Amino acid sequence: MTVPLRPFEPVGSDQLVELGTQPIPVTPYCDPGYFDLERDAIFRRCWLHVGHLADLPEPGSYIVRELEIASASILIVRGKDGVIRAFHNVCTHRGTQLVAQESGRASKFSCPYHSWTFNDRGDLHAAPDFNRFFVEKADCSLKKVAVEICGGLIYINLDAKPNQSLAEFLGPLKEQLDSLPCATATAFAEYHYEIDANWKLVYDNFQEHYHLRFIHAKSSGGAGTGPSNPFGYATKFEFIGPHRKEETWFNPDFQPAHVQGIAMNALASDAIKQGFPPLGNAEYLCMFPNFFMFTSSFFPFSHTVFPVGPRKTRGVFRFYWQGEDDSASQRFAREYSLAAMRDVHAEDRAVIEAGQRGMCSGAIKHIHFQAQEALCRHFFNTVDAAVQAYVAENRERRV
Repeated sequence: MTVPLRPFEPVGSDQLVELGTQPIPVTPYCDPGYFDLERDAIFRRCWLHVGHLADLPEPGSYIVRELEIASASILIVRGKDGVIRAFHNVCTHRGTQLVAQESGRASKFSCPYHSWTFNDRGDLHAAPDFNRFFVEKADCSLKKVAVEICGGLIYINLDAKPNQSLAEFLGPLKEQLDSLPCATATAFAEYHYEIDANWKLVYDNFQEHYHLRFIHAKSSGGAGTGPSNPFGYATKFEFIGPHRKEETWFNPDFQPAHVQGIAMNALASDAIKQGFPPLGNAEYLCMFPNFFMFTSSFFPFSHTVFPVGPRKTRGVFRFYWQGEDDSASQRFAREYSLAAMRDVHAEDRAVIEAGQRGMCSGAIKHIHFQAQEALCRHFFNTVDAAVQAYVAENRERRV
């Protein structure tokens, strides 16, 4: 089963003028002070994607996520009761980070410093010579972090009292996420990368297609570009509160190379078995503040962009699968898709870092977005609106 491919029709520029046409200032991409404001206005308040249920397959499973921008280490645990809970990975005795391993299985967690031990609910279970302390065990539980699930994806919120639920934050995207292959995925493959660039500059690269013709001419093989759409422009944009999505264009005349065709046929077969259409113009979800999800059952991937510093970013790219590999051809197809996407992304690194160096050189004060870079403009507008609202909020507090 395939989805009919519509002829390419670019999104009209007149539909995008309401986002603004003015140049965008360079300062927010370089200034450490602005980065600090983003931390407090966005990353310590928003719902953040940090994993998937496949990370926690059974009771006792746990993962640790480092969120450098918030100076936070988060321990996420599936308890004996099957409930997923999240805590600050910080012992409540003297603040030592509790768990060093990135993942594993455990029913209890002991601090390496003084052996305070906590259960999978975060309660203090035991502490040496505790009767000499001037506090009750009940007051020494691990500090909880809000955690919710949507579409099999794990989200946390570092705000002590989030002002909206995950469902409210995602809006209509919640229902869409619940219907995607990731919702029932049981396996994944991933790779991480680090890049010397501001997180917004990195994020922008993956939500505009203007560069495809020049940077990815060989690696894409013409799958996302063609004579009628040489830049691989999207066929549809949609703006949903702080989030964005676009319908990506697939070249109907694309002919894969022999080895690529073997992998793609196996992936298509997988999608059909799962009841999903294998081909067609898919949607690319750009979820605020730093998460992407591609809705294609053919290439079911996610991409999370984690700010590390004002000019340093870490990315996590994942393909999600239904079940473990059941044949050599399936293993090959899955490995090929991950490697192929990694090769494409590797082509972006040099130009993104060159852009960061250029922006921070002082040579220019502004950058420019054209109409088909509308997602970038909407993203910048949303980030800056959150920062300015936070600045105004703090100003009112001081008055």
